[in-house]
Amino acid sequence: MDNIDTISKEASGIYKNKKKDNFIKDFIKDIRKNKTLYLMILPALCLFFVFSYLPMIGIYYAFTRYNYALGLLRSPFIGFKNFEFLFEGGKNAIVWLLTRNTVLYNLAFIFIGNIMQIAVAVVISELVGKIYKKFAQSVMFLPYFISYVLVGAFAYNMFNYEFGSVNTLLHSLGKQSIDFYSSPGYWKYIIVFFNVWKGLGYGSVIYLAAIMGIDREIYEAADIDGCNIFQRIRYLTLPLLKPTFIMLVLFSLGGILRGQFDLFWQLVGNNGALFEATDIIDTYVYRTLTVNFDVGMGTAAGLYQSFFGLIIILTVNFIIKKIDEDYALF
Repeated sequence: MDNIDTISKEASGIYKNKKKDNFIKDFIKDIRKNKTLYLMILPALCLFFVFSYLPMIGIYYAFTRYNYALGLLRSPFIGFKNFEFLFEGGKNAIVWLLTRNTVLYNLAFIFIGNIMQIAVAVVISELVGKIYKKFAQSVMFLPYFISYVLVGAFAYNMFNYEFGSVNTLLHSLGKQSIDFYSSPGYWKYIIVFFNVWKGLGYGSVIYLAAIMGIDREIYEAADIDGCNIFQRIRYLTLPLLKPTFIMLVLFSLGGILRGQFDLFWQLVGNNGALFEATDIIDTYVYRTLTVNFDVGMGTAAGLYQSFFGLIIILTVNFIIKKIDEDYALF
């Protein structure tokens, strides 16, 4: 029996080595055959390696008390102590409030944003006037190029208590002024509005490109069958946009724990009265590091975000794969 087991293991090893050799030979053969295509993809691979994979070495910062004089490898290893500042307080730890705010805001950004983008893309695709269609696309695309600093200035001039346009309008209507910058309840709507407004044009272009890629013969057949514009949108356009919608949502869910730092910081800043409703992981880490700059603590928070973002996207992709494998990301 021992001899049989030994022979079986040797045969298995030979088979694996042979399979590996065949894979290497096939890969080299494929490179020679499609060398132009591999050369075209080489810059993208280098970009991902330099800016995405190489920096992953920095994860080690999260487990050290980083010392600039000693460098990364010689700085003292302290395990999970850098994560304690996030989880201090148990059930009342700040991390749960930050995670809740970050996740809920991002869910609102993703779903409200995508729904509005689909609606705008469908409306533009159904417009008859070519010149007006181009004009509408250009106007809606402009906010995407506006910096968050200007967005913050717009918000301040709208919601300032003394001379903001909203309070000026309320005064003219005989209503009482609202102190927006001391009222956390309003800001969940304000932040979502500005995020959706800024990304509406860019996102609608993506969906519009997907609509333009739909075979025109399908619409022609629907017109012959007597479909009106609403039936065409409901039964043709929206179902055919489903794969694009699912793919974009999956990509977005990967960064669900990464808030729009620029948006939150420019709109809210360091206003402690609004932290309960507007504080997210990114803004909290920024405030922490500006008071006591610590590379390890910042890396720990970033690792927490990345790890749970990975778990979320794997979970959602698994669920979608079970429901309909064709719509899964991988």
